[in-house]
This record gives sequence, structure tokens and C-alpha cells, in this order.
Amino acid sequence: MKRTRKKLKIIPLGGLGEIGKNITVFEYGDDIIVVDCGIAFPDDDMFGIDLVLPDTTYLIKNKDRVKGIILTHGHEDHIGALPYVLKNINVPVYGTRLTLGLLEYKLEEHRILSDCDIQTVSQGQTIEVGIFKVEFIRTNHSIADSVALAIHTPVGVVVHTSDFKVDYTPISGEPIDLQRFAELGKKGVLLLMCDSTNVERPGYTMSEKTVGKAFEEIFMNARNRIILATFASNIHRIQQVFDAAVKYNRKVAISGRSMVNVCKKAIELGYLNIPEGTLVEIERINSYNPKNLVIITTGSQGETMSGLSRIASGDHRQVEINNGDLVVISATPIPGNEKSVSGVINELFKKGAEVIYESLADIHVSGHACQEELKLIHKLVNAKYFLPVHGEYRHLIKHANLAQNLGMNPERTIVMKIGQVLEINSDEARINGNVQSGKVLVDGLGVGDVGTVVLRDRKHLSEDGLIIVVLTVQKETGAVITGPDVISRGFVYVREAEGFMNDLKQVCQEAVSKCEGRNWSLKKSTIKDTLKNYVYQKTKRRPMILPIIMDI
Repeated sequence: MKRTRKKLKIIPLGGLGEIGKNITVFEYGDDIIVVDCGIAFPDDDMFGIDLVLPDTTYLIKNKDRVKGIILTHGHEDHIGALPYVLKNINVPVYGTRLTLGLLEYKLEEHRILSDCDIQTVSQGQTIEVGIFKVEFIRTNHSIADSVALAIHTPVGVVVHTSDFKVDYTPISGEPIDLQRFAELGKKGVLLLMCDSTNVERPGYTMSEKTVGKAFEEIFMNARNRIILATFASNIHRIQQVFDAAVKYNRKVAISGRSMVNVCKKAIELGYLNIPEGTLVEIERINSYNPKNLVIITTGSQGETMSGLSRIASGDHRQVEINNGDLVVISATPIPGNEKSVSGVINELFKKGAEVIYESLADIHVSGHACQEELKLIHKLVNAKYFLPVHGEYRHLIKHANLAQNLGMNPERTIVMKIGQVLEINSDEARINGNVQSGKVLVDGLGVGDVGTVVLRDRKHLSEDGLIIVVLTVQKETGAVITGPDVISRGFVYVREAEGFMNDLKQVCQEAVSKCEGRNWSLKKSTIKDTLKNYVYQKTKRRPMILPIIMDI
């Protein structure tokens, strides 16, 4: 009888078929490690939702087996869910200096930093976590201190690139360690897991230094105050703003809580180098000639409460748009944010500002690899199997096709969905079963208490409004004492539709008269059905109808 060899299990709990919420489980025997633990931002139809977390029920059920969480870099879609997860699974967290520095702010906000075991790892270092050996490989991305991982397991090496690009001239640090990828490829790699975000883009991603050249040209020609919006986490981009400001004799102020926090931590850790006297307090900007001032702010994605959005709407306490201000939006709108960004740009123009955005100048480059860079990694690593990660479903399919065009056997390219379990060893790789996965929604202080039913109701209310019918009846007999009163919100303006509202009361009265006795449930359903049919017949609308019966 042939003995069954043990297999490595790989379980993506997020980051496949979606942008964001990146988290992957690696399991062998009794040991589990987790790579990244990120959030996603809510879709337009998630009314009132602040954040979207991955469902980590599987990890909570197996928390005694979880040996550690390994972070690849400090972006929200890779570390943002950790404060919520660590409250249930308190295990060591490993990451590079800047990554853990940004994480500490989050843990402090949740008041759990003192309870967490955070361990700093350097690029190039290898650590042991349970049965796994995890090697941190230097990469380039739109944030400093990013790494890929070589996970050495009993069945072979798994290379996980995380988010990366090939930048031969990075702003700080060294280029991506292509030599190490090649060395691993020569020794033999079982599985490559590779970033798919930019797989649809041909060619190469431009170096971050090209943005610096564009900034210098903008600063050289600007005659008034400059307001520049970018991602708070893009330290290299912020460094280039400071470099251009120093070159053209401008002071720099920072606006936006996340921007202030990230810059403070980056300065503290030595990732931002700012000459003394360049950085000024946002409260003191009116003390300086606008021609000698730059304001760096959050809001490049049009977020409602961000610095740039508040400036555009006139709600910012310190910054007000002056005629002739130059606003530079150094980012590409994330899919779904285009309308918000466009709205902010229009408001800025209305207030007399000149606005430069990506379609007008080379003021943004991606942090993700394009097709030629992906091909390079595939050929260097030369893995036996390939699993595309980090992308919408079309990206995963296109990345699998790219690997096949490079010569990989289609049977060895694996496209997965979140929650599926990949079992792999040197002999085979196959999807075998599922674990619980999905989305946990955060609304204010509530985590997971808003589900599909609540979202459906919120969507219904937002589209069609609400009609409340209030009725008081005699408890013993069920006879109507007062009412029905009909209250409308978000449906019609009552004063202008007074006759229609009176008709609704009459319809309710007739419906109630048909229901004798004390069966409150029957009365409610009769009112609801009758009113729904009448309203649709008269208006072709379907408002939410909420009957309330009080008995005395």
C-alpha cells in the first residue's frame, strides 16, 4: 500500500477576485502561519460601512496552531485588519521596521499595543516560525521596506512576491534582489504566488524617480502656493516633494491625520530626510508668502473626510483655496473612486485653483509590476506550479495565461477563489474543499453586526424611502382606537402630496377593517401588502413599509 505523503495547505482568506483584503494561510501538520492581514474599502452599495475585514473564523477556530503573522509591507490592504484580528489571535507579528512602525499606530489606537508581540525583521533575513523558515527578500513598491517571501516548507519552497515592481533606480535603498530570486529558481521552487494587479498593462512600470523630475518642473514653473495630494504611505513620493521644495526654496506643511502620523514615524525611523527649517506647522501657513509654500495632504482618492476633500468643500480649518493655487493630485483613482476624485477636482476649479492630475502630467507611477516585469520574475523563479494572487478575477485569469504563454503547463497554473484549500507537494497540487471565508463589515464601533440583510434594507431606504404606519388598538378586542397615522421619509414631500397621504390613510383603514380580532401579525402583513400594491400602482415606487401596532 502506497503511503500518502503530507501536503502543504494554502488557504487564501482574501485578496483573490478582489483588490485588497490580502491574507493567506499556510498550513502544514499542526503549524499555521499567516501572510498579511489587510482590509478592503467599502463598495458604493455598502451604505454606512467604514471598513471591510476578511472573515478569519478559520484562524480563530485553529488559533492554538497559529505560530505567527508575517507582513510584507505597510499598506492598509496588507496590515489594516491586524488590530481586529490580534484581539482574537494573539500571536507574534513579524515585519520590517517601517511596516511595524505604521502598525504600531493602529495598535495604539485600539489600545492593544502593549499586549502584542511585534518582532522586527530585516530584508535578507530568514526566521523560523513553527515548522516554516521564512526568508524576507528585498523588493520595490510604492512604500519603503517592502519584501517578498520565500517560505521554506517540508514539501518545497513557496515564493510569494506580494506587491512589487522592478525599479532599478529607487529613491532610497537598493533595487529588488533579482539575484536571490534567480538563486531560488536554480535550487528549485515548488510554487510561485505572484502579484497580478497590473497584469493587463504591457511593458514596464516607470521608476519612482520619473515623478521627482515632474515635480521639479512643476515647482520651477509654479508662481503661487502648491497643494499636493498623495497616499500617506508613499514615503518615497513625499521625500521627492520635500526635495523639490528645498531646491526651489519652499516651506512644507503637512495636512491630514494619517499623513502627519506616517511622516512622523518615517522621520523617526530615518526614512524621510528633511533639512532643518523646511517643515512648518499647518497652523502657521499664513505667516509665509504663498509663493514659498507647499502643503502635502491626504485625499488623492477623493475620500469624504480627507484633507483635500475638506479643502475643496471649504470645510478645512487651516487651508482655504485662493485664486491661482496649484493643486497636484499625485495618484491614480482606485477603481470605484473615479467619481469622488472628479467631484473634488471640479470643486477646486470652481474655487479658482489650477489642478494637475495624472492624465495631464507624469505625476504618478504605479507600485505594481507590468507584464515584462512579471515575465522576468516567472523566468527567474522557474516554479513547478503557479498561483496568481492579488487581483480581480480577470487579472488572475490573464496572469495564468501569461504564465502558460511562457511555457508553463496549464495543469500547473491554479486559479483559486477565497476560502478554497490548495493541497500541494512535489507530486501534485489540487484544490480540496473550502473553509469559511468572506467579508466582515465594520460600521463605527460595530464589527460584524451589519450583514446582508441590513445592507439590503439600507439600499432599499436609499432608493425608495420609507412609509411608517402607526396604529393604536384595544388590547382585548383589537378595535382601532386611533390612527392609522402615515409618516413618510425619503418618499414624497408631505406638504406637496397631502392628498396622496390622505389616500394612503384611507387605504390603511380599509385594510385594517378587513382584519378582525387580535392577530397583530395578520394586521401588519395585510397593511403592508395592501399599501405596497396601492403605492406601486399609483407611483411605480416600492418604498419600505413599516407598520407599527400599539395595543392599550
